Amino acid sequence: MTDIMKLDSHWHLDKRVPVAIIIALLMQTAGALVWAGAASERLSTLEGSTQPLAQMSERTARLEEQVIYMRATLDRIEDKLDRSMGLPSNRASP
Repeated sequence: MTDIMKLDSHWHLDKRVPVAIIIALLMQTAGALVWAGAASERLSTLEGSTQPLAQMSERTARLEEQVIYMRATLDRIEDKLDRSMGLPSNRASP
């Protein structure tokens, strides 16, 4: 191979690339960065709005457990009252 062919085989920026293409690529890159920043902001807003919902879900689960225990306690109280009055139990035996 000659030296001229070696030089031509390497990649290089040709002076024939229009300035308009370079400007368009730069504007497209800037637009993509602005879009990514806006998407990040929207995600942050959504994460902030879902935080109270997660806390509400946790509180609801705790309240459900408390209701289960209160129902069991109420059943025991009713059974004791029924026994003390000599009435049959209202609950089906397990």
